[in-house]
Amino acid sequence: MSSPHFVFCLIQAPRLEPLERLAEPSRLDEWLHTGGAWLGVAVLAVLANLFAKKVIVRGISKLVRHTKTTWDDLFVDHDILERLSHLAPALVIYLAAPFLLNEPEDQIYEDYLRRFANAWMILAGARAIHALIEALVDVGQRSHTTRAKPLRSYAQVAELVIWLAAAILSVSVIMQRSPTVLLTGLGAMTAILLLVFKDSILGFLASLRLASNDMLRVGDWVEVPSYGADGDVIDIGLHTVKVQNWDKTISMVPTHSFVTGTFKNWRGMTESGGRRIKRCLSLDMTSVRFLDDADVERLRKIQCLRPYLDLRAKEVAAWNEVHSVDAENPVNGRRLTNLGTFRAYIEAYLEGLEPIREDMTFLVRQLAPSATGIPLEIYCFSREQRWKHFEGIMGDIFDHLLAAVGQFDLRVYQQPGSEDLRKMVADRLSVSPSPTLP
Repeated sequence: MSSPHFVFCLIQAPRLEPLERLAEPSRLDEWLHTGGAWLGVAVLAVLANLFAKKVIVRGISKLVRHTKTTWDDLFVDHDILERLSHLAPALVIYLAAPFLLNEPEDQIYEDYLRRFANAWMILAGARAIHALIEALVDVGQRSHTTRAKPLRSYAQVAELVIWLAAAILSVSVIMQRSPTVLLTGLGAMTAILLLVFKDSILGFLASLRLASNDMLRVGDWVEVPSYGADGDVIDIGLHTVKVQNWDKTISMVPTHSFVTGTFKNWRGMTESGGRRIKRCLSLDMTSVRFLDDADVERLRKIQCLRPYLDLRAKEVAAWNEVHSVDAENPVNGRRLTNLGTFRAYIEAYLEGLEPIREDMTFLVRQLAPSATGIPLEIYCFSREQRWKHFEGIMGDIFDHLLAAVGQFDLRVYQQPGSEDLRKMVADRLSVSPSPTLP
């Protein structure tokens, strides 16, 4: 035998030996048996899954749909039964493994397969419990007693605990270690866990405080200027609160910001039964003057103002008589003014309106004069809280006052517009002398 041929035989001999052993009848039967066992387990798992979904789940779902109650439909809508059906193949694998892998050399495969089945059942059960919690949240949100509670936040905390427990149990089953050993290791990672779950912890504590102090409910109208949110609360979660703004956009506000920051909740307005009207009417200061007897007689024709004029005229006349006031100069003594009379008219007019609540704060006050005139502020509450109707009532009030202000010889102040400037230029041109020709 030549030297190269001998070297080639030495190199190929170890490689041919395993192939020869595989070709042995006993070894081939062993591999066929093992493969057939694994295939049998897989087929049984698939059949169990199909039977659970197509027969059991579908049958129970039809029964639930035909009941008169509606809350049980939520359990079907959230696929609780669908998720529970995943327990069937795992249970088949767990029970069939000892029968299909009954050879001594298959003991290790049986052990790993049953570990895998146990972990599968734990995770499938966690998914089913997760869906159950979501269904219970929907049931609670349909109830009047629990609708305003932050159920979503509590549910997310429970889901987080369930998934952590499922993860720990699954790892302990696969590794064949006690869960306490893993928890002991997690204790050493407390600082890291606090950093990872910081937002969840802050959100949970904020949710507890919001619920205990009744600071926020689903359906509340809130304003959070720092996040540009102004609208109704539609969901309170562990990490965020969903606010639907009036332009139908959605603002996501961190839950803990409602505790650490500032926000305005309009629920008090809704529960009080009134909505505030607070608006000013700016009047020209140069139009304010005293009223003479002719003005008083003219204004007495306003029915709601007549009692006020009669009472005030007698009071002013009696005071001036007692103090021997010289009536030649109206500055002497006390006199009625068109501004004060107009303020009294506004009060009388508002008291006669049915939508205005007299049992809540009600006043017409004069604010400090400024470069934009004398602000006459109306501060009262309307019985109507719906936005559209409320704006209509407030608009009607100021429409009337703007039309009535001229009856008191008062002028509303406004910045000069283009028409004002055009009239001023036209007036100056009409009175200016014509140029003389040389």
